[in-house]
Amino acid sequence: MNLKSFAIVLGTISSIVGATEARADVARIRGTVVSVAGSTLTVKDRDGKTDAITLADGWKISGVAKASAADIKQGDFLGIASISKADGGSGALEVVIFPAALKGTGEGDRDWDLQPNSRMTNGTVADVTEIQGRTVTLSYDNGQKKQIAIPQTTPIVTFATATSADLTPGAAVFVNAERGGDGKLAANRVVVGNHGIAPPM
Repeated sequence: MNLKSFAIVLGTISSIVGATEARADVARIRGTVVSVAGSTLTVKDRDGKTDAITLADGWKISGVAKASAADIKQGDFLGIASISKADGGSGALEVVIFPAALKGTGEGDRDWDLQPNSRMTNGTVADVTEIQGRTVTLSYDNGQKKQIAIPQTTPIVTFATATSADLTPGAAVFVNAERGGDGKLAANRVVVGNHGIAPPM
């Protein structure tokens, strides 16, 4: 990966996964590409609704590449969407492993909309245990800690390069869009599943 491409990927990660708090005018679009026409990306979302998203001048794109629980080690910075388990604690719905250069991005724990009652926690791995699968303890916000179990079936990804040519019909995408006062959606970044795995966030 050349320096320019790497910088694009880092910028995408920073603004998408590292967003601090969801605002009322932000819509996270998860779905598949219907078409790209000029600056308009049309996506069929996971509820079957079609969204037309205007891509801003200079918009950026990144892909996701598969990683594994074995790649997670103490000191890594992760973004984990999780949900409370019936027997207590939290179970991961997806995991993003950040590059070392972005350690600290969007640090904290907040509401997330991957599933009802899910949360997103960005933090540094303080501990990793191997009891019936992998469990990590994330440290964030001046010492707060959260223990999250990662089932073997949990999607785990890192970020990779992509180009606009990867936005083919049927390609899985995640778009952090802004909804204007007129109800129209606009975005300056897109994450596409161009390495054999859909963006799980």
